[in-house]
Amino acid sequence: MDAAERAAALGAYALEASGCERCGLAATRTRVVYGSGPSAARLMLVGESPGFHEDREGTPFAGRPRELLERLLAGIGMGLDEVYLATVLKCRVPASREPLPEEWGACEPYLYRQLELVRPVVVATLGSFATTLLSGRALGITRAHGQEVEVTLGGRRVLLYPLFHPAAALYTPTMLEVLERDVARLPALLGGDERAPLESAPVAVAPDVRRTPQPVQLGLF
Repeated sequence: MDAAERAAALGAYALEASGCERCGLAATRTRVVYGSGPSAARLMLVGESPGFHEDREGTPFAGRPRELLERLLAGIGMGLDEVYLATVLKCRVPASREPLPEEWGACEPYLYRQLELVRPVVVATLGSFATTLLSGRALGITRAHGQEVEVTLGGRRVLLYPLFHPAAALYTPTMLEVLERDVARLPALLGGDERAPLESAPVAVAPDVRRTPQPVQLGLF
């Protein structure tokens, strides 16, 4: 499958996901937040689940966390438009509670298909939840951040790079300092300035469809 075919497949999968009813979150969401970004991005950011603003806008990482991500990436000479953004869960979890195993289990196939199609070099997991799920190790983000590990995701070997979640760093100056240092290492992990051409996936954001594994201990950030 070449880059154009992968871009088309990513868009088609987003359209399919827009009507997902695999778990009870379909009854409370506003929109499916599938993901957004170039279909051949070298860097993929993966968070836990959509929040209030993401649920309404339909894209991951909205509001102040998105602004912080933009600033951090600008500091290393990258733009957010060069990065593929995704969350483990594609629907908002009510009351900011921890996702249930049947909820994140229902969403796992979507995420792994995204990984398979985008084929990133580095997958940066934001917070404990995404880090635990994709690493298979129940390590808190305080211990795991900034320590890259090679794993197989989407049928390919990639570097998994845990980071503090920007939503948490916004309110904790010391955490923000650590996040800035960790993000500063991304160019080296990505291979310096060598970047593959990026093909856009114009329908990677799910359409506006409005609707009235073994459990592990996971923290929100």
